[in-house]
This record gives sequence, structure tokens and C-alpha cells, in this order.
Amino acid sequence: MHPFTDKRSESVSALGEVRLLDKIRDWLGSAAPAEPYGMGDDCAILPRGKAARLITIDPVVYGGHFNDTMSPRATAQKLLKRNLSDLAAMGGLPTAAVLALTLEPRTSLRWLAGFYRALADCARHYAVPIVGGDITASTVPGHLSASLTLLGNPAHGSRTLTRRGAQAGDSIYVTGQLGNTLGTGHHYRFTPRLAEGAWLACQRAVRSMIDISDGLAKDLKSLQSPGLEAEILAEKLPLRRGANPRSAICDGEDYELIFTLAAKARRSDFERRWRAAFPKTSLTRLGQFVLAGTRSEAALNLANYHGYEHL
Repeated sequence: MHPFTDKRSESVSALGEVRLLDKIRDWLGSAAPAEPYGMGDDCAILPRGKAARLITIDPVVYGGHFNDTMSPRATAQKLLKRNLSDLAAMGGLPTAAVLALTLEPRTSLRWLAGFYRALADCARHYAVPIVGGDITASTVPGHLSASLTLLGNPAHGSRTLTRRGAQAGDSIYVTGQLGNTLGTGHHYRFTPRLAEGAWLACQRAVRSMIDISDGLAKDLKSLQSPGLEAEILAEKLPLRRGANPRSAICDGEDYELIFTLAAKARRSDFERRWRAAFPKTSLTRLGQFVLAGTRSEAALNLANYHGYEHL
């Protein structure tokens, strides 16, 4: 059967990423466990006795995630670090990785050597052993992609944070700065927030967390419990150099952490302890979750914005 169609209504692009994932869940049926043991979060949790193991996978594709303006070193670092960011979003630390490459036969050995040497440097820096993988040939001219699967464990025996759990009145926080990731090179120069994520997973008042890969407008919705909506102010957005509010909300590839703090928590005490633990990582309270329909007029209507759409 031919795998493509000229009718958009019958193609994956007609659904978009979120609806396609819902379809895939339906097609898999009972073969796919409910989250967090299956699809739906930054990592899946694999039960293992009294402990849990985390697993995530992300690719870089030539022409999409990287191009000729990026060096093989930058490409390799981006591949490993964007997977590490998924671990950070659940309070995990890495244990091992495997790499699958799809190579067009004309792929340059010089480029590939630079890629692997940089991957090795980055892996040693973050103590991630590369334990195997696979290589296959692409029959599509100009196609080159690398897909990395990363395993990890909850940090220091701490709990695993997921995207679920926010309640009305909970504060919404974000680490670092947002926007203009392409203009500043942040999309590959970023530092995954592993230490910060591990610390946050140890704080009982932190209810849920996600990393920003597809844009604040899209990723924040993943923290939104039924019956709630985000109430955040544009002036609270921590803008990266050259960014404006729209780019901070929509662009993506920030790889910062968004998390929710219980309404009953003492924010001043929490923020003081954060500054003591991470004096070089800024933390911004964007606003809070409120009951749907009660968002203030001054707050952003995130329905008017969208993040990165994969399809």
C-alpha cells in the first residue's frame, strides 16, 4: 500500500501533532499503558521494583532541527541536550543512551566524525554512556537524521514529576529567559536544567513540570488541568536578548522549565531557597492557574497564540 496521499484531508497534516497522538493512542489500544507509564509526558516511566526508570527519545533532522549554518559539534550537542531537557522536566538524571542514524550515502565522513567526537565530549560532560545504536541508509536524497534514546532515573531517589497535578491558585514559574532562540543560537547553546529539575522534584509543594520545547503557549497547556486556565501577564515574561512577548510565547526551543507551585506554599520562602541553590539561574513567577472563565482582562489570552506545530 502506498504510504502517501495527495488528499490533505486524509493526511497527518490535517490532524496536527496533538490530534495525531490521540489517534495513535486509539490505534495502539491496550498495548499502550496509560500515562505516566506510556505516552503523554516528557518521559515515560518504566516500573522497576520499588524504583522507576525514565525513557525518552528525540531526533534532529537536517533541514529542520539543524542546517548548514550549524557545525556538526552544535548539532550533536543539541541532540543530546534536548533529550536531557526531557529528563530534567521530570526530575531525572541520565544513565545511558543509544543512537540511531539515518544517513544518505553521500554523508561526509568529516562531518560525521565531527558529530561523533562532539557527542562524545557532551556525553562525558553529562556522564551519559553511549551504549549502542543503529545505522540505516536513507533512499531520500539529502536526508540525514539522528535519533537518540535516553534512559534515566529519578534523581537521588526523589519522586518523578509529571505534567499533571496543577490546581486553582497554583503559581506558574519559569526558569531562565524566553524567546529569540534562533537569533541568539540558544536552541543549541542552552544548558539543560538537570540540577534545577532534580531540586524541584524534591520540593513537595511543586505539583507539575514540563520543559519548553514547542513554545510557552503550547507547552503550558500541558500543565493545565480540566476546568482551569492560565492567568499570566505579558510584562512578567522574562525576555531573552532581542525577544519580544510573541516570540517568548510562540517560538519554542527555549528548553527552560515551567512548573507549578501549590497555592498554599510560602512563595517568598521558596524563592529564597531557589536563589540560594541556583544563584545563576533566574526564576520568574508568570502568574497562576485560575478557574476557566475567571482570567483577568489584563492577562494574556493564550488561545490567541500557538507554539511550534510539528505537522
